[in-house]
Amino acid sequence: MKVPEPSPGLADRRGFLYVALATTLFSTTPVLIRWAASLTPLEITFWRMVVATITVGGLATLLDGRPRLGRSDLGRFTEPPVSGRPFAVFGLVTALHFLCYIASLSFTSITHSLALVYTAPIFVTLFSALFLHEPIARRKYLGIAVAVAGVGVLAGFEPRFSLRMLLGDLLAVGSAVCFGFYSVIGRAQRRRYPLLTYAFGTYGAAALWLLPAAAVPLAGKIAAGAPLGYSWLAVLSILALGVGPLGIGHTLYNAALRRVHATYVNLIATQEVTGGVLLGFLLLGEAPSPNSALGAVITLVGIALVLV
Repeated sequence: MKVPEPSPGLADRRGFLYVALATTLFSTTPVLIRWAASLTPLEITFWRMVVATITVGGLATLLDGRPRLGRSDLGRFTEPPVSGRPFAVFGLVTALHFLCYIASLSFTSITHSLALVYTAPIFVTLFSALFLHEPIARRKYLGIAVAVAGVGVLAGFEPRFSLRMLLGDLLAVGSAVCFGFYSVIGRAQRRRYPLLTYAFGTYGAAALWLLPAAAVPLAGKIAAGAPLGYSWLAVLSILALGVGPLGIGHTLYNAALRRVHATYVNLIATQEVTGGVLLGFLLLGEAPSPNSALGAVITLVGIALVLV
């Protein structure tokens, strides 16, 4: 099924608005994950995907009748080609992005995790040029460099290095690479699927990938007679994660990818770092490093250089 391309001028304005709203919702993610910490990262990621699938499926049914996926489409969500090249599976890439991000928060700080996840613009730009043949003007690479440098400054330099922090850092970088693929796939499929159908299929496929792995820690806790960890706070946090940052937020992010170059969309989304760090400080008492304000300003300058 083909989806018509929106008109350029209006499309850009809407795309930037969509990603701004999405980023606001993204900023709540680290705090909600901390509140659900009585569950394992696998359980949090799986249930989050389930809730998001139900949310988007409900919206699609309400607005479009229902998600329109046939048998051939379900196969494509398992092994899709992008621009004639073999490409990573939709659901697996999505599952790995969210799982690596959520797991990284178990080993390192909110600031550090978000800063490393949002090195993603580097990968988005690389993958956009490689797979979609959508390079951006060379002068705008300066803006990308400044934005990424700002994220690094915001994170600060960690004086107390440990293997635990290293593991968290590596998971965050893995999430960034998957976020790059996730963003490029979302843009590549903009003419093939309606937005809500694409989001429903992607989140649902991710949940299916995660189901076997998520069952293991739950079964282990039951076998050991240990507390399951499904407190009211954890359950409500997962519901909020699935409906807000993922079901609505990432669907708006994918809507923006259909209208604006993936690099620009991802650069604006880097401000999840600023919002996430601020909420972490206000609600969890995780104080950011003194140079966080400077890092946020540098990142905003980089984004401005790319967008002008």
